[in-house]
Amino acid sequence: MKNPQEFKLEFVALMASLMSIVALSIDALLPALPEISSTLGVTNPVNNQLLITMIFLGLGFGQLLFGPLSDSFGRKPMVYIGFIVFIIASIICVTTKSFEIMIIGRILQGVGLSSPRSIALSMIRDSYSGNYMAKIISIVVMFFILVPVIAPTLGQLILSFFDWKSIFYFNLIFGVSIMIWFWKRQPETLLVKNRIKFSSHLFIDGTKEFFKHKQAIAFTFVSGFITGSFMVYLSTSQQIFQVQYNLAELFPYIFASLAISVGVATYLNSRLVIKYGMHKIAFTACIAYVIVSVFYILLFWGGNNPSIFVLLSFFALQFFAVGFLFGNLRALAMEPLGHIAGIGAAINGFISTVMAVPIANYIGEFVNTSVLPLFIGFSIFGILSLLVFILMRKKTIVASA
Repeated sequence: MKNPQEFKLEFVALMASLMSIVALSIDALLPALPEISSTLGVTNPVNNQLLITMIFLGLGFGQLLFGPLSDSFGRKPMVYIGFIVFIIASIICVTTKSFEIMIIGRILQGVGLSSPRSIALSMIRDSYSGNYMAKIISIVVMFFILVPVIAPTLGQLILSFFDWKSIFYFNLIFGVSIMIWFWKRQPETLLVKNRIKFSSHLFIDGTKEFFKHKQAIAFTFVSGFITGSFMVYLSTSQQIFQVQYNLAELFPYIFASLAISVGVATYLNSRLVIKYGMHKIAFTACIAYVIVSVFYILLFWGGNNPSIFVLLSFFALQFFAVGFLFGNLRALAMEPLGHIAGIGAAINGFISTVMAVPIANYIGEFVNTSVLPLFIGFSIFGILSLLVFILMRKKTIVASA
């Protein structure tokens, strides 16, 4: 891009589409979890959460491979290789009769999808900087949020006519379509002169450079805290709405309505971030994230679930705050890493995801008969995030003065 601050609609839509393959692979499968469990002989419903959280584990580790390589060989080749891994992993998932092999397949799916997911962020950083980068990321996330709005309904519709394996096939067809669009229309964003020569020290040197930037480290940790607590919701939403509230038929619509809350916030963020700055907006959203979760705990400390309408109101407020956090946290972490955008995005994604998976798995074990543990998780990791913001805020204000 000749002008790094020039808005390109097709570029934004394509980056959102690359990331949306990940969301579709996760959210479209949610309505099918009971059927998959039945087919594979899973007796403990809590184990269904692994089909969601383990793909995130693959996403985290895969970025460490594709991010540094994209700094040396360019962004586009790594996206293609990642998608080939995704195809192989999808074949494993639809052909196995073992739950354990299915988990391995989901991890490999995450490894493959880590390439378009993280490299999309690298390509944005190649092309934009500062608060305008935060604006672009917010718009990309806004489009990206449309997938969770429709994915569970789409998964339910596919299940109405076919079996759960057809969801995997649909994801493959969708992914191939995006890859063809990417191949035909998207130029390489990392010029040859800006590439880092490949060597055995590439990852070590990139990691050392990453850890020189306190801002990148701090907001990567905050991303891990927020992503981990939010991932608990993703992995337990089917259990909460279908089992605890007995709303199996309404689950796709409930999930979609809450995703809209995140989408509205990301849209507003894209309009406000240039005026107010990504740090100020993210800090305010973090305060709101803590207040909402603590208020729920105070009202329902006994553990009894409130009415579905009260619960949805709290979720909507919680996720509205999340919508202002996700894009800005990534932008804050990536801002000082323009010279190592590939490995920077990889390490950012790896650390935040590897933090998030055990957080989600641990808290998710307690979300059996009550939603309370979920909000306790929101509050604990929201407070930890707020502490990081407070520690970094003075440094950020001084630097921007």
